[in-house]
Amino acid sequence: MSKSHRSGVVPFTERTPRIVAARRLTRRQGRDREGRFLAEGAQAVREALEWARAGRGRVHELFTTELAAQRNAELIDSAERLGVPVSEVTDRAAESLSETVSPQGLLALCDLVDQPLATGLSGAPVLVAVLAGASDPGNAGTVLRVADAAGADAVVFAGDTVDPHNGKCVRASTGSLFHPAVSRSREVGAVFAACRAAGLRLVAADGYAEHDLDQAADSGELAGPTAWVFGSEAHGLPDELLAQVDGALRVPIHGQAESLNLATAAAICLYASARAQRAR
Repeated sequence: MSKSHRSGVVPFTERTPRIVAARRLTRRQGRDREGRFLAEGAQAVREALEWARAGRGRVHELFTTELAAQRNAELIDSAERLGVPVSEVTDRAAESLSETVSPQGLLALCDLVDQPLATGLSGAPVLVAVLAGASDPGNAGTVLRVADAAGADAVVFAGDTVDPHNGKCVRASTGSLFHPAVSRSREVGAVFAACRAAGLRLVAADGYAEHDLDQAADSGELAGPTAWVFGSEAHGLPDELLAQVDGALRVPIHGQAESLNLATAAAICLYASARAQRAR
């Protein structure tokens, strides 16, 4: 990249047609229409390139500022070896594509990662996270990261839930968006049915549940294939969805904290299942 810059190649500006077209992907409507999204930051780009190398999707182009290219020379080389076009952009152009407060100047233009429910839940999954109503992209991205770390097979975005390809969600996942299977469905009932068809028991994380996670772990309840269902940050799961799951558990709070946030609760629940399943 630095060689191209010195040889007189003019970086793309915020008005360059390819940048204007890419900027439409900062909106959900644009992403869904084009079937593409932007993955920002070195870690996300690294995982996107590995995802493409494995044949799971395609990276169409890499946008980088001169400084970001100098700092991430190995990623630029990796992209070029994969045949991914690398385009230098101005700082203002990079900022116009970023959905974060601190742009990193490095973005990959990728195919959407989500796949149909039946595909995402194929292969006898044993641990799945279902987000039903999460609206904060930072929380959703952190749950993706936690699910990946806990070894979950899939993460399903159900109902009126944030788009996993949202820029803040992608960045919060720190590349984990490209690891477990990711599916989306507006129909929560269809998600529940698909989970059951895959042999999963639906367990809701509910702060008001009668039984807690410790009791379930001690009884062996968490050792089987499980789909954990997490609701919105503010209100949890509505009664109509709680009535449709196979069980509900609360995370015990031994101190004086009023509650746990979504990502923290998800981490505790998913790791409790992962431990129980591996002990079995």
